[in-house]
Amino acid sequence: MIKVKVFTFNLFSENTIVIWDDETKESAIIDPGTSASDEENILSDFISSEKLKIRYLINTHCHIDHILGCKFVKEKYNPVYYAPEKDIPLLEHAQQQAQMFDIILEEPPKPEQLITETTELSLGNSILKFLFTPGHTPGEFCIYLEKEKICITGDVLFNESIGRTDLWGGDYNTLKDSIEKKLLVLPHEVVIYPGHGETSTIGYEKQNNPFLV
Repeated sequence: MIKVKVFTFNLFSENTIVIWDDETKESAIIDPGTSASDEENILSDFISSEKLKIRYLINTHCHIDHILGCKFVKEKYNPVYYAPEKDIPLLEHAQQQAQMFDIILEEPPKPEQLITETTELSLGNSILKFLFTPGHTPGEFCIYLEKEKICITGDVLFNESIGRTDLWGGDYNTLKDSIEKKLLVLPHEVVIYPGHGETSTIGYEKQNNPFLV
């Protein structure tokens, strides 16, 4: 059985997501946004209390609020780090991103693996699939667990909103196309865990999201 825990960290109120198989304790940390020692302690205390084995560090995309904790997670747990290939320029310019918001950032690690649409990762008996959903950034992926009806949507689709497209590499039409062709075709009961804000479902967003109806 897959479990999900959402932490809201940093000045952007970003959702850091931990998912794990409750039997094997194999887990992934998605978009770690820890920006201070107290947030690092909250995350690490939870991991210790649940006795989780961190196998993967995954970025849905590489905006500053989603990569702030990558160095901490990589150094503490040494998971295999996955990131989207087309977002590597964002990662390489992490310091410039940080300077825009007067944030002090230690240089993030380099990913060992690049996410593609054929990437599949396992946690116990569960499979993480990757849906290519550019528009908010050039390379963003959503993470889909088909059997569990869970989708981690990063900054693509939110509860009653969608990702902004006025940042580097953003494109509104591309984003709308990604949502319509990759997310809205999922079953209505799929629960979405976005990069900011509350959870929702695909069915709810199809009926109530003002950017989609």
